[in-house]
Amino acid sequence: MQDFGAAFGLAASLLFNGDPVLMEIIGRSLAVSLGAVACACLIGLPLGALVGFSRFPGRRAVIVALNSLMGLPPVVIGLLVYMLLSRAGPLGFLGLLYTPTAMVIAQAVLVTPLVAALARQTVESLARDYDETFRSLVVPWRTRLATLLWDGRSALVTVGLAGFGRAIAEVGAVIVVGGNIDHVTRVMTTAIALETSKGDLALALALGFVLMLVALGVNGAVMALRLRAEEAGHG
Repeated sequence: MQDFGAAFGLAASLLFNGDPVLMEIIGRSLAVSLGAVACACLIGLPLGALVGFSRFPGRRAVIVALNSLMGLPPVVIGLLVYMLLSRAGPLGFLGLLYTPTAMVIAQAVLVTPLVAALARQTVESLARDYDETFRSLVVPWRTRLATLLWDGRSALVTVGLAGFGRAIAEVGAVIVVGGNIDHVTRVMTTAIALETSKGDLALALALGFVLMLVALGVNGAVMALRLRAEEAGHG
């Protein structure tokens, strides 16, 4: 076990010198999480917008399902994706288990309900505000939906950022389907868990610091977008 003071010094050295192992793990983490969020937004934003905009039988059940899926334990999602991608599973022939692609799939499944639920709230709120105007002008539903998505673009970007923050900090699902294989599927969260258990606090601290910076950056971007939206509304 390293001395705490020495560990902080070594962590700073790894960061400032751009340690190749550290950079590789960070790059893979960002690639996996950004890929997962892109997939989640492609599915979740249209789904959430349609649920928020439309009125159909069973809508309440869909909303309850989306809200419930947001709280699904990540390890359960990892287990389900593992079963799908394992050799005995229906998608086992693809050979995706223990690859970055499997991690993208697991994170996308985890993040999609969050993106869909938040997008639904955004679009539904805007739809209530615009409902009387749309009715009086007899605006077609496609034009209505396009208008709502455009006016809610700042909030929807915030939804995407929230999804990215959820994905980048995930450990349970990705370690189940990725296996934390060195130079293949090791990302920041799984590497922190492994290096801490090994007593290599320097690398764990360096990765933890980067993860905190990413989290702060995401939160800062969310706040900036909200302030910009508020200023635009007042203007």
